[in-house]
Amino acid sequence: MSTDSIAPTAPVRSGIDPRGPQFAAGITSVVLAVALLLGDSDVALVLLGLQAAVFAIGAAAGLQHAPYGWLFRTLVRPRLQPPTELEDPAPPRFAQTVGLGFVVVALAAYLLGATLVGQVAVGFALVAALLNAVFAFCLGCEVYLLLKRATA
Repeated sequence: MSTDSIAPTAPVRSGIDPRGPQFAAGITSVVLAVALLLGDSDVALVLLGLQAAVFAIGAAAGLQHAPYGWLFRTLVRPRLQPPTELEDPAPPRFAQTVGLGFVVVALAAYLLGATLVGQVAVGFALVAALLNAVFAFCLGCEVYLLLKRATA
């Protein structure tokens, strides 16, 4: 059977542009890297608090409503071709929840004087964000899909 007889599939009309979470992961990577370099300083705590707020909005309302989603939608997406396909927003929302968990642990650890625990928590979140930003591999999304399969 030749590929000429196969009609191209139409792009999905619901979901989110997969480039948005990747863009957000890039900003998140920078914020977390700076926070990690600053240790348990006041500036690092403020950065982690702001990142926690971004994660919380993304987890609760969806990435398109988070500040980085607004930046992508306003400044970046108008300059790009429309996406060929959209993705389900549930896995990235779950990933935002996981990121929020790591940042909350980091904040609590820093505030309680457990600097190493805080650094490890920020480091885990940073690795996950970098995987998404650089390789478009969303670790939290993959965990979401594994959990979905395990509970199905």
